[in-house]
Amino acid sequence: MSEQPFKSIAPYQSKPGEEYMNQDQRNHFRDVLNHIKAGLGEDIDRTVHTMQEEATVFADPNDRATQESDISLELRNRDRERKLIKKINEMLQKIEDNEYGYCDNCGIEIGLGRLEARPTATQCIDCKSLDEIREKQMAK
Repeated sequence: MSEQPFKSIAPYQSKPGEEYMNQDQRNHFRDVLNHIKAGLGEDIDRTVHTMQEEATVFADPNDRATQESDISLELRNRDRERKLIKKINEMLQKIEDNEYGYCDNCGIEIGLGRLEARPTATQCIDCKSLDEIREKQMAK
């Protein structure tokens, strides 16, 4: 699951001369993060319900293998969502601490556009780009 459920919340429209990460912006991103979190919670609940309903024992080994593969994939997806919920909770705490929206590496503003695209971003685009370059170099 990506961070796309928040698309129903309109992007924040900054006003000329507005201070970065003011109360209105923090409220906006709190709403966005809570909206994403609620959507993920619904997905998790739906998965648990579906898995309980579809717990069938198939006699055919191929059917059983397919079911196990489907369950495994679903559980991996839920694990990713669980990690995203943890990250969202960290971001919500940063909002409360007035630390949200600033790069963990260099401390500069991440930017509203980047945060709209990825509300859980912890790095400015420059630091993230440098990290990705390092990762590519290490992989070679």
